[in-house]
Amino acid sequence: MFDLNDVKFVKRIVVGSNNPTQMLTDADLGQAQDLLNRCLSDTPKGAILGIERSFTILQIGEHQVVLQWLAYHVGFPRRPVWLAE
Repeated sequence: MFDLNDVKFVKRIVVGSNNPTQMLTDADLGQAQDLLNRCLSDTPKGAILGIERSFTILQIGEHQVVLQWLAYHVGFPRRPVWLAE
């Protein structure tokens, strides 16, 4: 069982494009997904504490573009050694 009292470190991982001036490539999105998967499966195992869902609608010429992203807050009992800031 996971207890919030055990959380000593929280990592925020953004999956998706949150900056319209710097669009992410598929490789960048894959890296964010891989990091999230590692946080949830590697030792020490993290747990999702919360998810931010957001979007932005941009008008580019005659076209509307929607940017969407999710920010996962993953809690750990201690900071993982393999996790670099």
